[in-house]
Amino acid sequence: MAFTGAGVSVESGIPPFRGENSIWTKYDPVILDLTYFENYPEASWPVIKEIFYDFFGKARPNKAHEILARLEEEGIVKCIVTQNIDNLHQEAGSKEVYEFHGNSHHLVCLACGNSQTADEVDLTLPLKCSRCEGLVKPDFIFFGERIPETAYQNSLEAARKADVCLIIGSTGEVMPAAMIPREARRNGAVIIEINPEDSLFTREVTHIHLQGTAGAVFSELEKHLF
Repeated sequence: MAFTGAGVSVESGIPPFRGENSIWTKYDPVILDLTYFENYPEASWPVIKEIFYDFFGKARPNKAHEILARLEEEGIVKCIVTQNIDNLHQEAGSKEVYEFHGNSHHLVCLACGNSQTADEVDLTLPLKCSRCEGLVKPDFIFFGERIPETAYQNSLEAARKADVCLIIGSTGEVMPAAMIPREARRNGAVIIEINPEDSLFTREVTHIHLQGTAGAVFSELEKHLF
C-alpha cells in the first residue's frame, strides 16, 4: 500500500499546508473551520475558491503519481491512502484510492446532502444548492468535521493487510491519518519512507528512508522496477 501526504503533490505545483512557504503562512486557516464557514460563507468562499479552484485546479499529476498508478496496474500497489484532496492520484490513473480527507473536486450541500462535481457548477460565491438553496461546501474535511467512516475503515484494513507500506510526502503531523502507517508497522509491514527530510515517522516507524523529493525518487526507482 501507499500512504501519501502533501509532499507527493509539491512537484505538481501544490504547496504543503504546513511548514515553510506553506498555505497557512499565506492564508488564515479559519476559513476552513466548519463553524466559521457556516456563519461567514461570504468571507470563506472567495479564499477557498482562490486556493482550491483557481490555483490548485491548474495542477497536473507528476512522476510520483504516474508511477504509483503503474504500480497498481502491475498489481504491486493494492491501494493508496491519501491525505490529499487534489484528485491527482485518480487523474494519473490510480483506481483504489482511499481519500482520508475528502476531495476538492466534489461539492456537498450541508442541508440536503446533494453532491455535485465542481465542474458542474458556476462557482458564484457563496454557493447555494440547486436542489434546496442550502449552503454548499467543498466535500473535503474542514476543521471540526469527522473523517469519512468508509475511508477510515478501508485505510485501517489496508494497513493491517499490507506487507509493505510506502510513506510518500507525509510529515506524520496530522492525526488520525498518521495512525495508518503505524498500524501497518504494528501488523508486520516493512515501512519505506520517501521524504526529502526526516519526518515524525522516520525514527519510530520507518525501516528504510529514501531521502529526496517524491518525483526524483520515483524517477530513479522507475529504472529498477520496470
